[in-house]
Amino acid sequence: MLKVDRLAKHFATAKAVDDVSLEIPEGQMVGIIGRSGAGKSTLLRLINRLIEPTGGRLSFEGRDITALKGAELRRWRARCAMIFQQFNLVNRLDVMTNVLIGRVGYRPTLSTLFKAFTPAERAMAIHALHRLDMDAQALQRAETLSGGQQQRVAIARALMQEPEIVLADEPIASLDPRNAEKVMDALKAINREDGITVLVNLHHLDTARAYCDRIIGMAAGRVVFDGAPAELSPSLASEIYGQESEEAGIDTARAPRPREAAMEPVHGAALANA
Repeated sequence: MLKVDRLAKHFATAKAVDDVSLEIPEGQMVGIIGRSGAGKSTLLRLINRLIEPTGGRLSFEGRDITALKGAELRRWRARCAMIFQQFNLVNRLDVMTNVLIGRVGYRPTLSTLFKAFTPAERAMAIHALHRLDMDAQALQRAETLSGGQQQRVAIARALMQEPEIVLADEPIASLDPRNAEKVMDALKAINREDGITVLVNLHHLDTARAYCDRIIGMAAGRVVFDGAPAELSPSLASEIYGQESEEAGIDTARAPRPREAAMEPVHGAALANA
């Protein structure tokens, strides 16, 4: 169980994440939605400890994650793999090496720099690429791949961390519909077949409805909806997205004009009244 207790991140006077409390059971696939600047990316970076919280507490299986430092913090980042919108591959390296970099949290830095990976690790990388239908490209340079292929390589690299949680920050934002579907299918398969908890930031509501067991809606750094996809009404979705509703695929003709001030934060695992 991942528990987020009144987590906050403030930048000067801006509250990027404001008093967020959540409980994420093991094996759940959660879609986090909201307009640009709602706090989605900041929340994932707080969970991975890429940035430090202003306040609140994060725990996993009863352990205080916000207190981790040094080697323990590196181990947490290995257990909590991050997938980024811009892939973060090393373009000049081949696909295989990019995937093997996912083992960096389990080995000395020097051996990674000299690509001194074991046969077992190489076999593990080929298996991860095969799952993502990318094993045929193992020796290609990363820069020769399409965006969708690069994102699947990034997912294979995340699998090399043997994570218990995968955090995906807008993983399909720059992809065409066909490649976006492949990436989301891959994340869903990892969730279902491996039992790995997946938290994925998504901009398009239909994608969140199609792939996720649970949807968390954020606005102005706060959770304003937390529930099953079927419980998110067009009117509340329109309030969450505001002026970005049409871009997010919401039928604005069915929803009343957004009233952002009317949205109240939702705490814990409570469901919003959709």
